[in-house]
Amino acid sequence: MQTEYIAQADSPAVVRSLPTWITLLLATACGMIVASLYYVQPLIGPISGALGLSPQTAGLIVTMTQIGYGLSLVLVVPLADVIENRRLIVAALAACTFALFMAGLANNASVFLLAMFCIGFSAVAAQIVMPYASHLVAPEARGRALGKVVSGLMLGIMLSRPAASFLTDVGSWRTVFVLAAAGMAVLAAVLTLLLPARRPDPGLSYSELLRSMLQLFLRTPLLRRRAFYHACLFGAFSLFWTTAPLWLASPAFHLSQAGIAWFALAGVAGAIAAPIAGRFADKGWGHLLTGLAILIVASSFLMMHAGGGFAVRIAMLVLSAVVLDFGVSMNFVIGQRAIFAMASEYRGRLNAIYIAIFFLGGAIGSAAGAWVFAQFGWACTAWLGFSLPAGAMLYYLTERS
Repeated sequence: MQTEYIAQADSPAVVRSLPTWITLLLATACGMIVASLYYVQPLIGPISGALGLSPQTAGLIVTMTQIGYGLSLVLVVPLADVIENRRLIVAALAACTFALFMAGLANNASVFLLAMFCIGFSAVAAQIVMPYASHLVAPEARGRALGKVVSGLMLGIMLSRPAASFLTDVGSWRTVFVLAAAGMAVLAAVLTLLLPARRPDPGLSYSELLRSMLQLFLRTPLLRRRAFYHACLFGAFSLFWTTAPLWLASPAFHLSQAGIAWFALAGVAGAIAAPIAGRFADKGWGHLLTGLAILIVASSFLMMHAGGGFAVRIAMLVLSAVVLDFGVSMNFVIGQRAIFAMASEYRGRLNAIYIAIFFLGGAIGSAAGAWVFAQFGWACTAWLGFSLPAGAMLYYLTERS
């Protein structure tokens, strides 16, 4: 099957289900690429201390990454509709490799924040892989295929945090970025050799491509609605994973980086939501599952207010993390399947708009969460997190079907 795909490299065949080898390749690629955005989250404390950032501005470390990612979604991902996809992905990985090395060697906050911006800008390759995968499979199986690839993406997000904490515990935070850069270079080489090429039909110029994105946003109510839902949920997700490590390292828990890493592993369980949601979305249950996903995320923040002793509070926080990641994974797959069901020639741009909007929500959630935590503590931070899915639910109630 691998030989067949490579032989058809100029125009990969559409199949009812992706071969196992290419599914694993795409899922692994998405996981490794997106992990580069999240290594920094549990390391905000040691990095800000080493580089002289105050607690109130520590959230900028995550925010700069997400701003770079959001900007690249607008400027780079639309090129997937006009440029050969494999070449675009590998070029982005080469830039990401350089940015990760830059972060590992940074000696002051300005250089490190610039590196974070560049990591976010180049890690957008994951969002070129996602619509690429949807081009390979028939519409009736698209949700299942995307669910499997998104599982890799979510595992990358969730495993990146404990991996970063463990490596920092045995080495330093710089070790994380240097090793990540080496892994990204290897991934670029593997994708160059194995990833089937996809050459879109020539069409719009770059300026026309960018202008068309505004028209797509204004003329596609479904896109705007799905983007708002996930902006709220991803904002809550980013708020939690930016501030939870700070709270766990505080006098309330006194956890080491290794302890924070074990906590972060809990979120991995949430990745099982992606293939489940994709399968049921293929059966037409997307609307119902969207409401369920929003309720799941909201309930996770209510669980964070549980009192009791040390063991009870840790257990409830772990359970909250699993529930939160489950709901966010579910909604992400449902939303992406919905927008990929639209015209295939716009798929790269639709995905760019969708991801850019919800990453803006993530950037706001990270920055606001770090500031509220520094000023008012954990309880207020958890209530702020709850307000985001609550807003999404109010909007969801206006949806007819």
